[in-house]
Amino acid sequence: MTGSRSGLRSTSSRSGAPRAKKRFGQHFLSDANILRRIVDAAELEAADAVLEVGPGLGTLTDVLAERASRVVAVEVDHDLVARLRERFAATSRVAIIDGDVLASTPGELLRAGGAAAPYVVVANLPYNVAAPVLRQFLEGDVRPRRLVVMVQLEVAEAIVARPGGMSLMSVATQVYGDTSMVMKVAPGSFSPPPNVQSAVVRIDVLPTPRVDVPLDAFFRVVRAGFGNPRKQLRNSLSFGLQVKQTVVDEVMERADIDVTLRPQMLSIDDWASITRAWTARPQP
Repeated sequence: MTGSRSGLRSTSSRSGAPRAKKRFGQHFLSDANILRRIVDAAELEAADAVLEVGPGLGTLTDVLAERASRVVAVEVDHDLVARLRERFAATSRVAIIDGDVLASTPGELLRAGGAAAPYVVVANLPYNVAAPVLRQFLEGDVRPRRLVVMVQLEVAEAIVARPGGMSLMSVATQVYGDTSMVMKVAPGSFSPPPNVQSAVVRIDVLPTPRVDVPLDAFFRVVRAGFGNPRKQLRNSLSFGLQVKQTVVDEVMERADIDVTLRPQMLSIDDWASITRAWTARPQP
């Protein structure tokens, strides 16, 4: 996994052994069994392109190139880009892009790598940019069929959580797709080993978002609700939406949701019901 910070550019090769760079959050995965299981989980079809974020040394890229019609690997570390291009020079189906995945739209990255939809995201994500990278693809101009990504275990558990243990991350991913845990990965599978546990999650992206309410209003309500996750919804929504608690009580009664619940107890449908009631409320 490597981080991200740059535009799209080319670079030249350098000598010397590659070293993990802390500023990019680099932890190189080399366990062949885990690499195969990640690619297996992607369930690639013949027409699929793959967009890989942070290919690092190219170990996952190697396995992907055996199964995908096209692999577009986006790497922010200029030193690694040159090595990757040398490593895959004879592999016509692999394109190495020097750049920050967050600085370009998914469509721009696909075009830069000579690929197009349908595509799947497969990545060993750097922990420090996992959330914005997921948002980039789930909310992007060209959404993937599926994402199979390595993230910090705590983030993975949030992504696959169910009502009773939901968080803003849970809602923000599950509104766009079905989530599942693929496997947990110990620190010893990486070089250098991270200080935390990791896990691989799979997100099967829905054709359209799971809710039938405006997404800007939906996320405004959800962010307000999780602004104080340990408080009851009456308090967190009142503070986050900047309205009196009596207004929240009326909205929640209309939505048929218990106002004394805490936000982690609610389902996606519950949040949609609250949003529907919120947007339909009488305006002062």
